[in-house]
Order: sequence, then structure tokens, then C-alpha cells
Amino acid sequence: MAPAKSRKDKILEIAERLFAERGFHGVSLRAITNEAGADVALVKYHFGSKQGLFDELLSRRAEAINLERSAALEEVLSRANPAPVEEIVDAFTHTLLNKVVSEDPAWRNYFGLLAQVNNNPDWGGQSMSRYFDPLVRRFLDALRDALPGCDEADLYWCYHFWSGALTLTFADTKRIDGLSGGLCQSSDFESVHQRLVPFISAGLRALCRQKDQHNGPHKDNHP
Repeated sequence: MAPAKSRKDKILEIAERLFAERGFHGVSLRAITNEAGADVALVKYHFGSKQGLFDELLSRRAEAINLERSAALEEVLSRANPAPVEEIVDAFTHTLLNKVVSEDPAWRNYFGLLAQVNNNPDWGGQSMSRYFDPLVRRFLDALRDALPGCDEADLYWCYHFWSGALTLTFADTKRIDGLSGGLCQSSDFESVHQRLVPFISAGLRALCRQKDQHNGPHKDNHP
């Protein structure tokens, strides 16, 4: 029998779901505490404010993701350094796949939360940077080694597109279900992963190859 959740954990669980469904500004502390059977004062005691509660939601799962991603990257690099692009991309994305298909349904709420944060022009970029950028930079270093000569701007743009694809895909918005007439299901995360890794890897290779091809004749004309 699972242990009973504390009132604090109950608040976190409900807040995560409501923020994922309605966004930060679409949820009041009163709505969260009413559903949790708690007082607003308890939120302020544990988290200080609505923003503090939201930050707690981001940080608690970000830590678990970062630990698993870091271990996956180390394993890839222990086999070959530089590592194949596809293996680096897989190490980054497979952790999310493992979480979203886990027995804990709250992970899907979390990815819905990240999708909204990643698209918030006011403070979303700052929040994502705080919790994820240190490890992202390690993955970018691995990609620099795997793709020598890749233009720095292209590398960052590729990650930008990659991050957007991840947050939208794992948010499970159902849009592709209707668009494809049911041929594809946004909840079919195994199919997502099978396609996402080669898609992102091909984009990385294409941009770097394009740069090499562009620079090649230029260098030949100026020995």
C-alpha cells in the first residue's frame, strides 16, 4: 500500500496538473488549494509565492532528468569519444521517453508544463536556462567533437529547433492525431523516439555539411 501523500506533495501534484492544463497565469493559488483541501497560507509557508511554487515544480523533476541524462552521456562517451551524433542525441532524448512512458502519469503533466515554459517570452527562457543549460552545454561539447568544423551558430540553432521539437512532442497535444486522420498518435512515444533521433541527427549533419561545402571552394580560391 502506497504511503499517504503529505499536504505539501498534494499541493505540488495538483499545481503541476493545473499549470500544465491552463498555464501559469490561468491558475490561481485559490484554485490549487481548494482542490488540495489546503489553505493558501500553507502554499506561502512552503513555497513563498505562486512563482516559488512553480519554480519548485520545475526544479524537482529537472534534477532527476539531468542526473539520468548525464549518466547516459557518460556511457556514450565511454564507448567512443568523439561519439556518433545519433548516440549523443539518443542520450539526450531517451531519458524523456523513459519518463513519459513510466508508471508515474505526472511526468506527462511536467512535459506539458515545460512546453508552456519554453514558449513563455517573459521568463520561460530564463527558467529553462537555470535548470537545464549547464548539462545542455555538455551535450553541445560532445556534438562539437562529433561534428568538427560545425559553425557555432548552426550548432545553437540546431539545439533550439531540437528543444522546441522535444517540448511540443512530449507535451502530447494530440494535434498530430487529427492532422494525420488517426494514422499517427501523439501518445505513441516509441514511434516518436524512432523518428526523432534520426530527424535531429540528420539536421545537425546537414547544416554542418552545408557549411563545409560552402567554405570548401572559398578556401581553395584563397590558399
